[in-house]
Amino acid sequence: MDQTLTLGAASSAPGTTPAAAASPASAPAHDGHHGEGLATLALGAIGVVFGDIGTSPLYALKESFIGAHPLAVDPAHVFGVLSLIFWTMTLIVTIKYVFVILRADNKGEGGSLALMALIGRQLNAAGGRRWAGTIMMMGLVATALFYGDAIITPAVSVLSAVEGLQVAAPGAAHFVLPIAIAIIVGLFAIQSRGTAAVGRMFGPVMVIYFIVIGVMGAIQIAQAPQVLAALNPWYALNFFLLDPGLAFLALGSVVLAVTGAEALYADMGHFGRRAISLAWLYCAFPCLLINYLGQSALLLRQPAAVENPFFLMAPEALRLPLVVLATLATIIASQAVISGAYSVTQQAIQLGFLPRLAIRHTSEKAAGQIYVPLVNWLLLALVILLVLGFRSSGALAAAYGIAVTGTMFITACMTGVLTMQVWKWPKLAAGSLTAVFLVVDGAYFASNATKVPDGGWFPLLVAGICFFVLTTWARGRQIMRERLAEDSMPFDLFLDSVPGRVKRVAGASVFLASTVEGIPPALLHNLKHNHVLHERVIVLTVMTEAVPHVAAHARREVEELGHGFYRMVVHLGFMDEANLPAELAAETRAGGPLRPMETSWFLSRQTLIPSARPGRRSGMAVWREAFFAWMVRNASSAMQFFHLPTNRVIELGSQLEI
Repeated sequence: MDQTLTLGAASSAPGTTPAAAASPASAPAHDGHHGEGLATLALGAIGVVFGDIGTSPLYALKESFIGAHPLAVDPAHVFGVLSLIFWTMTLIVTIKYVFVILRADNKGEGGSLALMALIGRQLNAAGGRRWAGTIMMMGLVATALFYGDAIITPAVSVLSAVEGLQVAAPGAAHFVLPIAIAIIVGLFAIQSRGTAAVGRMFGPVMVIYFIVIGVMGAIQIAQAPQVLAALNPWYALNFFLLDPGLAFLALGSVVLAVTGAEALYADMGHFGRRAISLAWLYCAFPCLLINYLGQSALLLRQPAAVENPFFLMAPEALRLPLVVLATLATIIASQAVISGAYSVTQQAIQLGFLPRLAIRHTSEKAAGQIYVPLVNWLLLALVILLVLGFRSSGALAAAYGIAVTGTMFITACMTGVLTMQVWKWPKLAAGSLTAVFLVVDGAYFASNATKVPDGGWFPLLVAGICFFVLTTWARGRQIMRERLAEDSMPFDLFLDSVPGRVKRVAGASVFLASTVEGIPPALLHNLKHNHVLHERVIVLTVMTEAVPHVAAHARREVEELGHGFYRMVVHLGFMDEANLPAELAAETRAGGPLRPMETSWFLSRQTLIPSARPGRRSGMAVWREAFFAWMVRNASSAMQFFHLPTNRVIELGSQLEI
């Protein structure tokens, strides 16, 4: 039962197989927002998409001056850092993501895996297979880095907000860590209940937050209007001319102003490109810019405020309410990245890079609202370890940037392939734009690489582990498919020799098969042990396509093989739910609709053993084989993953040499 991805065709969970290069017609661009007004979608985007980048003012400017590489708080450096922040937001978020990358939608969906599948599908169709392996590696590295980001974001965001207590109520400073940990534990504890109710509050709360930080900034700008001159790119250039070394190192903190930019692309399927673009251009970007201008204006007047310029902008009486509002905003930012981790995990499972995991749907109406218990509790444990280990948002900031800039750099590389090989832009235009993105993102990544000893090692360690898991599972499933194919009996030979000699019993049976070739092992083992066949036998293969959703009319292919045998192929998108009983209940071409209580489901579970054949090698190291075998043993049951009725499933075991 294979679970490996062929770009341009995709595969899925155990019991599934790579799709053919020519995939069935898929649903129109699925953006999850049919029937909703643009204003409503933009409000939702403000709440979900911009939570992470919206809370960056809590720490970005502060860390640029008092982080790992302190800067003098004088006009030259204040203007230089502010100019860098403005042009970073303009180049990376507005031009790169809003104007270019948001156009790279995979049937309405975005994100690293969706982009990987989109480019792979198009390259295969165009015969550009030489890029396929490279694109797959890029997508997997970006996905691995995202998990590191998903761990750091709740820790640094919540800590940076709660640290406002040190300004609003200095006597309560020793409560910062306990309060932050309590908020984080509470946030992860409620995940199993779903985010629908909380989600309705996200938009209004974040709108209030953006208005408040914008007003705070405007008040400060009015007292030092000369700060507006920093929008001139000359001040950024002058910073490098004045102090090239420190300016380069400062990029590692400046880039914190755009943490969360990848969410614009990843959440495109929920709100659509237009709503996200409008929310950024007319709400998030102006308010963030005004706040950064305001913080810089404060520093020009009061350099000592560099200790925490965000909270010191507010009047003393309003600082405690601001701490509460900022904490709510960071919870929203954390919620968004936690939900993103669930979605990425589901996509990785469907595309064949992770074993089956228990996935719970928390909403009857919104298919995208899911809860993955294992991911949730692993994230919680690692986030708490981070908080206890680093103890401040400043210390965590060193670890934060490298995951963000790494993902951005990989996205820039993939965008280059997209514009040149898929969109077929003129080479000069595509090459020039890609070069600009690579230079900018590369500079930020190189600057953050200097912080590896100070904490940047953590997201790299997490990414390395995740990449190892993703690639080991995909490679292991490929090996298993090859081994199963070696021992498989051709279907025509089976039909010519077996059905007429075996007793048939009333009812129907469904055998899950990993490929559309040969006899599934479960069918052969059932014959070996029980010596009977049902009157109707359906050999079922699930294919996950390189698109998010497959239209209902194109989901199922049925072929009548004779002797009461049918071969059915169910095509799913990598964001579709794998509910096999529902699919078969809607199908009448396989001898009529299936009655749930008269249908038996047969599954095969392989026990992996080292090959005893001399010279036979699997292509993986022995220790990696052992880890893969451990994942196979601990994968969630196919019965749960495919929503099969518990009292109608028969699981047959077998040994498989690898």
